[in-house]
Amino acid sequence: MAEQVVATPAAVKLIHELREQYGPLMFHQSGGCCDGSVPLCFKLGEFRVGSRDVLLGTIEDTPFYVGHSQAEYLTRTQLVLDVIPGDIDSFSLEAGTGVRFLSRSKACAVETVGVDGSVGLRDG
Repeated sequence: MAEQVVATPAAVKLIHELREQYGPLMFHQSGGCCDGSVPLCFKLGEFRVGSRDVLLGTIEDTPFYVGHSQAEYLTRTQLVLDVIPGDIDSFSLEAGTGVRFLSRSKACAVETVGVDGSVGLRDG
């Protein structure tokens, strides 16, 4: 059974580098326009998780939250956290490093946690 959120080796490497510099981390992806549709990395607790946000999973002991609408969309997919060249113009901790996080979705059978807390297996 596939995890709902995973990371490429490049993303894991960047997470380790950022954790070494900043301490425990967290991700949030709201699904809105502009920077809201990309994963943003914060020091753990620096971003206030909303009551409708959903913990999609963890990557390297780092919680990955998505907005409610993103969680609904992702029930039939696996989210893959990756790193690509280029800078991000936001408050995300990788800003200024020359690379940025990017998420890709992959259709597959995954155990999902619904916005109501229910757990199930979905095929993509």
